[in-house]
Amino acid sequence: MLLFQHNNLKSMEWVGIRRELAKALQKVDEARVAAGHPAENSAEGIKIQIIQTGIFAAALRVVEFYKPDSQTLDPRASSTLPPAELTHTLSKAAHEAVADTRTAHALAPLLSGPLMLLTFPSVSPQHMKAALSILAPSAPQFPAPTRRANPGWHDLPVQTGLQKLLLLGARVEGKVFDIDGTKWVGGIEGGLEGLQAQLVSMLQGFGAGLTNTLESAGKSLYFTVEGRRTMLEDEEKGVSEPVKEETKAE
Repeated sequence: MLLFQHNNLKSMEWVGIRRELAKALQKVDEARVAAGHPAENSAEGIKIQIIQTGIFAAALRVVEFYKPDSQTLDPRASSTLPPAELTHTLSKAAHEAVADTRTAHALAPLLSGPLMLLTFPSVSPQHMKAALSILAPSAPQFPAPTRRANPGWHDLPVQTGLQKLLLLGARVEGKVFDIDGTKWVGGIEGGLEGLQAQLVSMLQGFGAGLTNTLESAGKSLYFTVEGRRTMLEDEEKGVSEPVKEETKAE
């Protein structure tokens, strides 16, 4: 989920931004299919929308802090109200569970002013990179589309609308990222598959390094023991030779 602050987007600006974003995300799906990945149509599940900040903040607190399965309900209320009315997210129990958590949510510092959300059904650095290149371009990592490749992005309503957007941060896998962290996620080369390949390579390198370390330690111990054995043998020879010479003299 990417969070943007917006400043009174007009309808034509909003339409143009949605159009250019949809085109960019669709290109990512097509590129993945061309590279041999299964057709997932992830672009269809990516939604951009303007929200009511106060309602969204309250909903976040309920999702994060209200766990009806693990919380004890009021026994006095349970005798008069059915369980569904005690556990749904608009119940009195939900309100009481999150009443003191207004600043406890990690996203709380970002939930101020008019907000726009870009939500993803699953983590996809490729789609995030395409979205950032449209909504918050910054060279060289997230370059804006060229006029020849995408003339619609350079239309006046789109440019005017983009000037009214400000990237605030993101929430990925339950973790809140600032702008730099958001760009780091979007800049992962090869997406999750690339990150997994990097992790496998790192673990393989670590295993090889550990094997070499253990082997070198064993070799060092072997050479130390062999050197000590040779030294003891030389000392024994040095002691026995004078004794033999004295025997021959007698």
